[in-house]
Amino acid sequence: MSREMKPESLMMTHGYQPELSEGAVKCPVFQTSTFVFNTAEEGKAHFEVAYGLREKGADENLGLIYSRINNPNLEILENRLCLWDQAEECAVFESGMSAISTVLLEFLNRGDLLLYSSPTYGGTDHFIQHFLTKMGVNTLGFTPDQTKEEIIAMIENSGHSKRLALIYLETPANPTNSIVDIEMCREIADHFQSEDHPTYVAVDNTYMGPLWSHPLQLGADIVLYSATKYIGGHSDLIAGAVLGSAEVIGRVKTLRTFLGNMISPHTAWLLLRSLETLKVRMEQQAKNAQEVARFLAGHPKVEKVHYLGMLTPEDSNYQLYKRQYSSPGAMVSFDIHGGEREAFQFLNNLKLIKLAVSLGSTESLAQHPATMTHVGVDSDIKETLGVTEKLVRLSIGVEYHEDLIWDIQTALERTEIANADLNAAELECIS
Repeated sequence: MSREMKPESLMMTHGYQPELSEGAVKCPVFQTSTFVFNTAEEGKAHFEVAYGLREKGADENLGLIYSRINNPNLEILENRLCLWDQAEECAVFESGMSAISTVLLEFLNRGDLLLYSSPTYGGTDHFIQHFLTKMGVNTLGFTPDQTKEEIIAMIENSGHSKRLALIYLETPANPTNSIVDIEMCREIADHFQSEDHPTYVAVDNTYMGPLWSHPLQLGADIVLYSATKYIGGHSDLIAGAVLGSAEVIGRVKTLRTFLGNMISPHTAWLLLRSLETLKVRMEQQAKNAQEVARFLAGHPKVEKVHYLGMLTPEDSNYQLYKRQYSSPGAMVSFDIHGGEREAFQFLNNLKLIKLAVSLGSTESLAQHPATMTHVGVDSDIKETLGVTEKLVRLSIGVEYHEDLIWDIQTALERTEIANADLNAAELECIS
């Protein structure tokens, strides 16, 4: 009798054979640079596949060669990550940005057009604006509120519609939690692609982790993660991951071989440890975030809360949210009444929640996107997208939710809001 088990059950054992490692119940760290071939013919066969000279046979495994190409820790990690997204293949990297930049370099050539959603992570935005353009790649940004017809018209008016090579999305967007319709972007890609010039759809799914959204099932070709975040989840490593079909990831892995930005055995081992608790951590973080968002929504010093859990059936994005995500997530952003001065006062008065960038870890973190993670984004664009001086981003951890709320409440109480920003009734509530 067999049973199809859930990913959270398989995270403990999938892809690992204890009998090959002296019976160790947990995978050891394979801290080696090179591996022994049984025969010269075997070595030749391994290199042909690794360098993309031929396709891997139906029953053939890519043998171990050199830890820049593959390693047992790396391969077991890739196998386990595939389970969450139901992907054929996975490639892991030493950072989220190395995963992103490798995908952009592999699927974009001089003269191609990149369509990307905005806002996006500051590092990604910088790479697009200041590196890809120097390579001769044409770039075109769109916002979550634009319709399919408006985006198609933008592409046609760009003069590069026949060279649309990649649509790159970050949804929910960092740091505003704005969402982009993945299925709509698949339709746009299909509209412009041809047999000779395919158009790929790539989704940075970091904000939702591999638990709460599965872009490959919604029409994406590529899903990317900063594995530093929820997948790692303990603020003790830097890593990235890319998932998709065997054909797509084969291209990514070939380029990774020559860029040399693969994950290290020790980092892969740490991620294998973290995957065992991924579901329980993320579920607790989401529960906490919902409590925090509700508190913030009722506080007079908070102008607006940006959190998917606050959407109602009357909101235009509600149906998209329900179709695309299984949870509102654990990232909460809010506009404080005032501006940078008030935001900084709030951040400086936090005690339990730490003032630091990054997200998705067991500890709660707070930061000011406009002057920190998104400081390199053009000021006019930041203002248009809502990344303003009054915006604060919270990454909610696994602490007791009432302690988190106490910390936020205390910090808000110590934040002085200019009277002009609040009406009389709100001022009375504060006093």
